[in-house]
Amino acid sequence: MKTRLWNLLSTVLLIVALGAWIALPWQGVLAVAVVLALWLVLTRSGRLALAAARIGIASLPQRWGASSVIIVGIAGVVGVLVAMLAMGEGFKATLNGTGDDSTALVLRGGSQAETNSVITRNQVPLVSTLPGVARGADGKPLISAELSQVVNLPSMADGTDTNVQFRGIGDAGWAVHPSVKIVQGRPFRPGLREVVVGKGAQGQFRGLKLGNTLDLGKQQWTVVGTFASGDAHESELWTDVETLASTYNRRAFQSLTVRTDGTDGFARFKAAMAENPQLKLDVETTRAYYAKQSGQLATIIRILGTVIGAIMAVGAVFGALNTMYAAVATRAREIATMRAIGFGGLPVVVAVMLETMLLALLGGVLGGLIAWAVFNNYAVSTLGANFSQVVFQFRVSPELLWSGLKWALGIGLVGGLFPALRAARLPITVALREV
Repeated sequence: MKTRLWNLLSTVLLIVALGAWIALPWQGVLAVAVVLALWLVLTRSGRLALAAARIGIASLPQRWGASSVIIVGIAGVVGVLVAMLAMGEGFKATLNGTGDDSTALVLRGGSQAETNSVITRNQVPLVSTLPGVARGADGKPLISAELSQVVNLPSMADGTDTNVQFRGIGDAGWAVHPSVKIVQGRPFRPGLREVVVGKGAQGQFRGLKLGNTLDLGKQQWTVVGTFASGDAHESELWTDVETLASTYNRRAFQSLTVRTDGTDGFARFKAAMAENPQLKLDVETTRAYYAKQSGQLATIIRILGTVIGAIMAVGAVFGALNTMYAAVATRAREIATMRAIGFGGLPVVVAVMLETMLLALLGGVLGGLIAWAVFNNYAVSTLGANFSQVVFQFRVSPELLWSGLKWALGIGLVGGLFPALRAARLPITVALREV
C-alpha cells in the first residue's frame, strides 16, 4: 500500500514539475542550464557525471536503432504539437491583423457579427453627419454601407461546397479599406455584376480566375480583378453593394465601415453615436471586432493541440522508458564498474539523464524542423464567425519552436528519470555478474 501511494505521489509531483518546466520562460530555462553547467564543471560529482555521460554517449552508435525510437517518437510529438499551435496562431494573426484603430465598424445594437445585424437605409445619412467622421478630398464622408452574403463555392482541395463571404461595399469602400489593393485586373464597376476576389480565396476555391464567370444568386458574375490585403478580407469576394442588394433582394444594409479622424476621431464618433437617441447602433474599431472573432476558435485550437500533444507525449515517454531501461540493462556491467571505481549514485543518475536529454533534444530539433518545413505559411481555410471560410496561413514562429523544444526536453526528463534511478540503485555485485 505504501509503495502504491509513493508511486502515485511521485507521478503527481512529476506531472506538476513537467507542467512547471513547460511554462517556464526562457530566462528560467537559461538559469537552469547555467546552474547545471556550473555544477558539471566546478564540482567533483559533476565532473564524474560528465565523464560517465561521455562514455554513454560514445556508445550511442552501437545502440542507434533503439535510441532512434526516442528521437522519432519525440519528433512526432513536437511536430504535431507545433503544427496544431501554428494553425491557431495563424488564424489569430490573420484576424488580429485585420482593420485598425481609426476605422469604425457599426452594427445593430446587440449584434455579435455582421450576419445578424440590420442597418436601415435612413440611418446611413444620420451616421455620416456625426462628429469624428473623416472626409475625402471631395468633401464627402468616408463611410461604406456594406452587405455580407454567404455563397457556396467548390473548394480547391476536393470540390466540396464551402461557404464564402460575398461582400458588397459602397462608393467609399476602397477608401475605408486602405489595406485592400488590386494586384491583378481592375476594380469592379458599380451597377454591373462584376466581382473582385481576394488572393486567399483564389487559392482555396475553384472558379475564381480572372475572366471566369460565376453563377451566384441565379445571376452571372464576371471576375474582373484580384486584390490583396494580408488580412481576413483576402478570403472574400467583393462587388458593388447596390448590385448585391438587388440580386439578393436586400432592402437594408448589415454594417457600416467608417473612416474616422484618427483615434481621437473614433472616440468622438463613438460618443456621438451613444448620445443620439435615433441610432441604436454599436460601434467598435475594426481591429477590436476581428480580434474578438479570433479569440474563441484560437483558444479551442490551442487546447486541442495541447491535449493531442499530451496524449502523444505519454506514448513517447513510454518509448523513452523502454529504450533507456534496455540501455541500462545492456550497460549493467559498465555502470557497475564505474560505481566500483568511485562513481557515486548521483553522477550515474545525471549521466543517464544527460544521455536521454540529448536524444530528446535531437528529437525536438527534428520535429521542429519538420513542422517548419511542412507547415510554415501553409494556407488553409476554416469557418469563421460569419459562417464563412476564413483563409489563413500556419505560422510556425520561434516561440512555438521553443515551446516544442521544451516539451521534448520535458519528455526526455520523465523518460530518463526512472531508468537513471534504477541504474544508480543496481547492486554492484549483481550487476557485475550480469552478461
